Amino acid sequence: MSSDLIIKRIRADAPTMLLLLIIAVLLGWTFETRLVSMGVLKGTTLIIVGLVAGLLGGLIGTGGCSVMLPIIHFWMGYPAAVAVGTVLFAVIFTAVSGGYSHVLQRNVDRRAFLLLGLGGLGGVVLGSWLFMLVSAQTGLLGMILGLFFLWPAIRMIYEGVVQRTMPKREGVSIQGSGRSITVFGSVVGIATGLAGLGGGYALVPGLVYLFGAPVYLTMGTSLATMIPLALVGGGIKLVQGFVDLPTGLLLGAGAVVGARVGAAIMKRFKPATLKLIFGIYFLYVSAKFITAFFGILIW
Repeated sequence: MSSDLIIKRIRADAPTMLLLLIIAVLLGWTFETRLVSMGVLKGTTLIIVGLVAGLLGGLIGTGGCSVMLPIIHFWMGYPAAVAVGTVLFAVIFTAVSGGYSHVLQRNVDRRAFLLLGLGGLGGVVLGSWLFMLVSAQTGLLGMILGLFFLWPAIRMIYEGVVQRTMPKREGVSIQGSGRSITVFGSVVGIATGLAGLGGGYALVPGLVYLFGAPVYLTMGTSLATMIPLALVGGGIKLVQGFVDLPTGLLLGAGAVVGARVGAAIMKRFKPATLKLIFGIYFLYVSAKFITAFFGILIW
């Protein structure tokens, strides 16, 4: 292995190792209080959930939040508001890791990133305020989450069955007026602050279909944009008391590793097949949230 390749590998792995070190330090800080009471089985399960979420994100560019949130809410018993805040906090680590990798590969449109980030930060603050208004209304919050899950479900099923892949776009930049990109970023920010689902499920298809962006730029710009949105949104949720810190750290650790593995093995899988499978899963999750609002419980 040449020295240049070794240097590139070290630069690519540096943020992952640093993030895992930060997570380990924070987990050590919480060890004597809340982490011990969690138990080994639950802690291991959370790491695995994060790993699966990160793996999916690395394979098809989305899915981290959408996988983690329903699992810890429906099958691990976390209240909806805490699940939203905790998952958004965990996204901080995956966004930083993935975004840095794309920056090294120059897969980020700086203009679009700044505009999306500017609009998104304002949106995430507004969305976080709206979240406070509905956080105590569990049924309404569940309905909102169910409606938000419809978008990735429809998108993935469509791409998995009808289109099979995203349209191939040419170019070296993301086109569109500054105002339209900023407004789009604001909408994504509101959704992030309100539902805690991150922006990948909306940013990626939005940039491709609304602005005709090349897919390679879309993935990098989306992850880079999620860094400030997740930092602000997750930070606000932490201050508001909607983040279970040990849970968020364990999910984040698993997701960071999973994302690296997914990116490394993505060429071995057919993205369309994966999208179809998870699209059906997200449709099920959406139905589960929405029907619960009407008192109908789906297993």
